[in-house]
Amino acid sequence: MELNEIKSKIKKVIPRPMDDDLRFSVLVPLIEIEGELHIIYEVRSKYVKQPGEVSFPGGKIEENESPEYAAVRETCEELGIDESRVEIISELDYATSKSGSFVYTFLGHIKNVDLQRIEFNRDEVDKLFFVPFSFFLNNEPEKYYMNYFPRADDDFPYHMVNNGEKYDWESIRYPVYFYDYKGHIIWGLTAKVTYNLVRKLKYN
Repeated sequence: MELNEIKSKIKKVIPRPMDDDLRFSVLVPLIEIEGELHIIYEVRSKYVKQPGEVSFPGGKIEENESPEYAAVRETCEELGIDESRVEIISELDYATSKSGSFVYTFLGHIKNVDLQRIEFNRDEVDKLFFVPFSFFLNNEPEKYYMNYFPRADDDFPYHMVNNGEKYDWESIRYPVYFYDYKGHIIWGLTAKVTYNLVRKLKYN
């Protein structure tokens, strides 16, 4: 392959995570309730992974689908609303989960929706709750740390690595955030995305 061919091909490449099969997209959904902005949170149903945990609408990005569209599609599927009700305000920072997945995050506005008429997808969502945005502006999350240590599979080729089994692998110290809103525990990646958004709006 010639240099000019490499230049031509690489200019067309849009940067994306190398672990392409681990791409997800979520929406931080804002909704106005009685004149005050709230964030919508979901409690995951017993039929999905991590049942009972609090999350944002979102899911895996399908083939030939943009991260933004995936966030909108998943939100509509989970909340049972039309795409016209979702306004994307901005893309937010990328996030990575402890499992190694790469998560695109978006801030959106859910508009012209009657809360009493939201028929969310009960296969995926057990219930919804709404937190005033002012709660996050006035309350810092609790912060703790998890430590992750590498562990190779039994067939890992240590003979191809400098110092073999004595290789100095780096461990990961991972911050974990917690919010407690009226007994609803918002934690992990959901809390991290929330806190990241709040910091940007509070300190920029």
